[in-house]
Amino acid sequence: MQIKNIEGLRVSQVRDLVGQGGKFVVFPYTISFVIMTLKRSSDIYFIRPDENTFKYSYGYALLNLIIGWWGIPWGPIYTIGSAYHHVVGGKDLTAVVMSHLTQHDPEANTSSYNIDGVESSNQGNNSISETPTYNIPV
Repeated sequence: MQIKNIEGLRVSQVRDLVGQGGKFVVFPYTISFVIMTLKRSSDIYFIRPDENTFKYSYGYALLNLIIGWWGIPWGPIYTIGSAYHHVVGGKDLTAVVMSHLTQHDPEANTSSYNIDGVESSNQGNNSISETPTYNIPV
């Protein structure tokens, strides 16, 4: 899935915007063919703190309402569920997307970690004369 509306932003900028109320959402929609119903989701959209989701969701809402309810029995059920997500502003995926972006941030400093107040480093000691020691249980 593609993330739309984050072009030109660094992860730190996205993190700041999420802190101000931005969110990542998808818009589910339903497509029905009398005996077959497909439930799909749009690409992921980044909604900035000052934006409304309507400009991103109206196409999916129309698609959902026009061809979503035709399938028996799941068409109407899935269409109502999808319409609910359009009314509330999309299905929120902010926590999942931010976790992924943070883990794959090229600007992040991962040379040291502070876990429970103990600072450690993954750089190691670059001394050539030192041989590595391994603890292997016997």
